[in-house]
Amino acid sequence: MDRLQAMDVFVRVAEAGSFTAVADHLNVARSAITRQIAGLEAHLGTKLLARSTRRLSLTSSGIAYLEKCREILAMVESAEGDLAGENRAPRGAIRVSVPMSFGIRHLVPLISDFVTTYPEVTIDLEFSDRRVNLIEGGMDFAVRISQQIDPNLAMRRLTTSDLVAVAAPSYLERHGRPQHPDDLLQHHCLTYTLAPSSGWRFRIGDETRTVPVRGRMHMNNGDALLEAAIRGLGITQQPTFITSRAVQAGLLEELLPEYSSTQLEVYAVFPGTRYVPHRVRVLVDYLAERLGPVPYWDRTAIKNSSATATHPE
Repeated sequence: MDRLQAMDVFVRVAEAGSFTAVADHLNVARSAITRQIAGLEAHLGTKLLARSTRRLSLTSSGIAYLEKCREILAMVESAEGDLAGENRAPRGAIRVSVPMSFGIRHLVPLISDFVTTYPEVTIDLEFSDRRVNLIEGGMDFAVRISQQIDPNLAMRRLTTSDLVAVAAPSYLERHGRPQHPDDLLQHHCLTYTLAPSSGWRFRIGDETRTVPVRGRMHMNNGDALLEAAIRGLGITQQPTFITSRAVQAGLLEELLPEYSSTQLEVYAVFPGTRYVPHRVRVLVDYLAERLGPVPYWDRTAIKNSSATATHPE
């Protein structure tokens, strides 16, 4: 038995959850895949997969062994990569966990360009605004957006995004424009339920203060909050990667810009401190380069702001 090949097959089956899917992908008989797994289990003296008529799942031994297999296969790839040279084209599968709105709006177009440039790479994107366990989920990395990331994590900064308060002109006509963050206490606010704080942060004087807000609508998705704000249902505080197009189109207006100093960091976060495969490093470098220190959605806003200041209407 070729143990490295068997490990590779085991990882594929564990991630696909199906013998048949892996057999079809490798263009071999299903029986060849089951023999590989059976041989590996016999060699180890333990069951790795629990089989039933309806589903395939990992045993506790299988969960532990899966991570070790990934590390070993990554080290083999690294050793071969060092000999072949880092300029080789990336190939293989990459699994990424990405936030819903940011992923659909900004990452899908970039990753589509990436797989067009590198046709031997396959990408599996999982969209979720909740923090997933990267090791248990078999992810190569996750894109995470936060005001503060745990410095103990292995990560790479991709870009930034400002956090701004916005409302529709129709809402402001009915309820007035807040002149100070404390005025938000008198307004209908549309809040993001997965935010780490129930309030909104503003720079007031020499300190950053959290202002408690309240309203009738609370959601766990930024695009849904954006739609509610456009319909005039209240004020929301959202990243500029969500609001920029609506503000530029005149559907929303930015509020309290003189008090806003909150900036979100966008990171690629890796599972543990294990070796990062070449194909993953190439993708992360690509995303960081395309997004840039000042991302395109904020560059457009800065350009429009400068044009308005130079040529006031």
